[in-house]
Parts: sequence; C-alpha cells; structure tokens
Amino acid sequence: MTLSLKSLPLAFVVSFALLGAPVQAAKKPLPGPVAAQVEPEPEIFDPFEPVNRGVFMFNEVFDAVITTPVKFLYTNLLPDPLRRGIGNVFDNLDDVYIGVNHGLQGRGNLAGNDFSRVLINTSIGLGGLFDVASDMGLPKGKGDYGVTFGVWGVGPGPYLVLPVMGVSTLRDTVGRGLRIASDPRTYLEPIPGFSLTGLEYVHVRSRNSSTEDLISSSSLDKYRFTRSLFLQRRDALISAAKQSH
Repeated sequence: MTLSLKSLPLAFVVSFALLGAPVQAAKKPLPGPVAAQVEPEPEIFDPFEPVNRGVFMFNEVFDAVITTPVKFLYTNLLPDPLRRGIGNVFDNLDDVYIGVNHGLQGRGNLAGNDFSRVLINTSIGLGGLFDVASDMGLPKGKGDYGVTFGVWGVGPGPYLVLPVMGVSTLRDTVGRGLRIASDPRTYLEPIPGFSLTGLEYVHVRSRNSSTEDLISSSSLDKYRFTRSLFLQRRDALISAAKQSH
C-alpha cells in the first residue's frame, strides 16, 4: 500500500534523515597510528563551518541520548546470526543501487557482478539473509550516486553536516536524495517504512561502532578530524572509479 501524496513529503524527510549509513565516520577502522597521523586537507570548502559545527554537536548529543542506548540494546538482545542476516538483507538491497551506479559510470563488468550478487543472494540466499555470492567469489562492490556524480565531473560543493545523518557534501546530499526517491521503502505506509529504515540505521551504526570510537579517541577536534577522513575517503572512491575505466 502506498502513501498518500499528503504523507509523502514527511516520509521523504524522515527517510532522508535515517536511510543508509550515517557518515560520522569512515566505514572501516584505521589502525591507531595511521589514524592519528591523518590531517585535514589544505583546501577544504567549508563555508558553513559555524552552522556545521552546531549541527555536529547536535548529532553528538543525539547519539549519546538516543542512538547509543538503542545500539546497545540491538547488539545485546539480538544474537549475532540474526544481526548478520539483517545486515545481509540490507546489503542485498544496496547491491541493486551499487549495480545501477556502476552501470551509470560505464563499469559494466562491476555492474554485472553486482546484479549477479542480487540474483544469487535473493534466490539461494533466501531473500538476502545469507551472502552466498561472496562465498562463490563475487565480492560486494562500493558505489553510490555521489560517486557517480564525481566520476561525471561534478564537484563536491560545500561540506555539510546533516542532522542525524552526519557528514556530507552538497553533491553527496543530492545523491542521497536520489537514492531515497528510488527506494521502495519511501512509498510504504509510515510505520513499516520508517521501521525498516530505522532498523537499517541502527544496524549500520552498530556495525561501525569501532570506527566511531576510534575517531572519538584520535583527535582533540573531532569535527575537523571527521571532516578530513570523510572527504579523503570520498575522493579515494571517486579516483578509484575513474582509474578503472
């Protein structure tokens, strides 16, 4: 059942705040000595830094009051196999969008890998509960609309910190908007749609806890350190995509 047109704007806004991995941190932990040596790039376009810092502090409070307790309950109440299955289902949906973006970037071989993963994990993997494709030698890819825009030559624009969702750029924010507009959860009734989106949010934050803890302990200025890690990671993804052509 779809949302009414009256309810759709609210669904879009809430989904935008919750969908996908919040990017307060890089996705994979860095070794302590390496992370401690990371410095912000000399040229960072952050014209809204005072506002961004305010939103960043809001996100820190939101994490402490809401996200952290929910993550604790999620991690300690749900057994690891169940959490792994939940993550696999969301990863399977994500593979569809990764494949679309690899196609848009002209990387047909990777798109074929992504869609093969979806086919195998949806069928043999029981709707994505099991990542059978990885065991068969089809690794999970990386990519999103923001990376695609970067491959097409679109600049990142100003650095932004979004409420709840975390760090971004104007280019990545538009990309996330496109992802949400094409996500079937956006058009579900509010309770199931927001529940699925919130579950993914909590799962990803729980999975990235070690990285977030590393960032918190690696710098006196967490805002500056997080900004540097995020922008460097996005640049690395776009550079790798361009070089693979």
